[in-house]
Amino acid sequence: MTDKMMSRRRLIEAAAGALLLSGCSSQDESSTKKVKKQGKIKKADASDQSKHLRDKDDLYEVYDDSGIVTMYLTVSRGNSSENTDHSWAEINTYSVYDYQAMDVERYQVLGLLQPGDDKGPVAGEVGYGEEAPNATVQVRGQSSSKGVQKNYKVELKRGKGTWRQQRSIALNKHMSEGLRFRNKMAYDLIRGIPQMMGLRTQFVHLWVCDQTEKSNDTFADYGLFTQVEQLNKTALKAHGLDKDGHLYKVNNFEFERYKDIIKLADDPSFNQADFDYLLETKGDSDHSKLIEMLDALNDDSQKIDDVLATYFDSENLVYWMAFQILTGNCDTQNRNFYLYSPLNSKGWYFLDWDNDGMLRKRELEIQDHTDYSSWERGVSNYWVNVLFRRALKSKLFRRELDDAVKDVRSFLTEARLSKMIKHYREVTESLVFASPDIDHLPVTKDEYEQIAAAIPSEIEENYKSYRESYKKPMPFYIGVPQIENGKLRINWDASYDFETRDIRYTVELARDYAITDVVFKAEDVLLPEVTCDAPDTGQYFARVRATNSDGYTQDAFDYYVTDDGKQYGMKCFYVQDGGKVVEDTYAEG
Repeated sequence: MTDKMMSRRRLIEAAAGALLLSGCSSQDESSTKKVKKQGKIKKADASDQSKHLRDKDDLYEVYDDSGIVTMYLTVSRGNSSENTDHSWAEINTYSVYDYQAMDVERYQVLGLLQPGDDKGPVAGEVGYGEEAPNATVQVRGQSSSKGVQKNYKVELKRGKGTWRQQRSIALNKHMSEGLRFRNKMAYDLIRGIPQMMGLRTQFVHLWVCDQTEKSNDTFADYGLFTQVEQLNKTALKAHGLDKDGHLYKVNNFEFERYKDIIKLADDPSFNQADFDYLLETKGDSDHSKLIEMLDALNDDSQKIDDVLATYFDSENLVYWMAFQILTGNCDTQNRNFYLYSPLNSKGWYFLDWDNDGMLRKRELEIQDHTDYSSWERGVSNYWVNVLFRRALKSKLFRRELDDAVKDVRSFLTEARLSKMIKHYREVTESLVFASPDIDHLPVTKDEYEQIAAAIPSEIEENYKSYRESYKKPMPFYIGVPQIENGKLRINWDASYDFETRDIRYTVELARDYAITDVVFKAEDVLLPEVTCDAPDTGQYFARVRATNSDGYTQDAFDYYVTDDGKQYGMKCFYVQDGGKVVEDTYAEG
């Protein structure tokens, strides 16, 4: 923690202590009598109370999380009533998308979880000396569930004990991440930023004994995992938050109103599956407060500064956003975070979740992967989100964000990151560079060295991208082209410039996403629409770019997905016989 942040925390704690030692203390009898005699007792108005969230420092001091914990997991078949009558092979075969196609719940097996050390289970830990299962086990995650190596959710049964006061144990492999320590690193960094709420994490070496098919007493090495505390009622209580409050896991949500989906749960037309696609309910299921906030946010007649003051804590928003921007954790525009609100409050807070995509610029470059570039750098990455789009149009919010970015930047120093990386490497490399993990690592040892060495400098690169993003026009969406009377019409939303600079557009129509086989091109376009002769049947790519009067250029939001990643700024579509235009929806990602 920087001296600046440490001093801020000490000031807050000192102020709190001073209040407790003031005339309100029952131990200072003379002071109490004096206050009562003068009739000057002053009660704080509820509106004056601080709405900032602060994590509990002592929560992280109970256990040493700097090394690796070994866990032994014995899996066996259960019963059909609990959906545990399955084999370990089945558990590791199917992805979440397979379950969706089969229209069944994720398969589970019974498990006996026994934490310990490299010699075996340790006395005093959950499951020690037991033979009967104490948990259920299933694959966790979404896109990660398609990987060869899986992430697991181990749910300890009620009455069977806890591990570090937790019943739900999430073990993440981070298979697509070459270093395998980024998520742990993120939460360790967040602990040093008072304005952010973190979660407890621990490196885990997992061994599994499969008894689902036959009798077996041999444990197989499953390599390195990162355990991350699950955001649930137990975690909320542990971190000093309201366990009975509202908590949503954000899956695909840009803070649009979505009136056909986001309704009260007792509405006859409410569809839980559709709601979960946007937001998974992890707390109170009364959505009325969420609806109230979204109604206000999507009402352009209400000033955004007033909406933020009523329904959000700007400190929470700007520090969460600053951390994502500086660490380059780009896949956070509409997912990979939680929304939390205390039960008797209108306020909503962002809670951090899933950081294995941070500080990956060099790794993506080595892999010739184009993702997380173009508009996904800087503030433009959040322009798709109604909340941040409206907030960023506020000069007050931009000033607060800039202050937060500078503050967090002063904490994320190269020296700090280098020291942390050195430690993580010492702890994890013996597992990362051994089977089974080395067999599926997406980088070579030489590439690993390059990536680890480049991480500390990425903060400054991301800071420069942040500063430059204000100079560019903001991204926008391209409409689906239409053919009418032998003409192809291409239109798009107008771009936005923070300094209201003049914006012109360049439009290209090509038969390839590299935009080399060009059919039509128009430059210096003022209005967001062009027409050209209708092309022949086939696949086409319409690319639109906005350039302001200072010469800064921005791509459209739309992109085309290839094996190498995203090709930015273009809409892919097909012209069929009869002039029908069909959009390539997969191209949207």
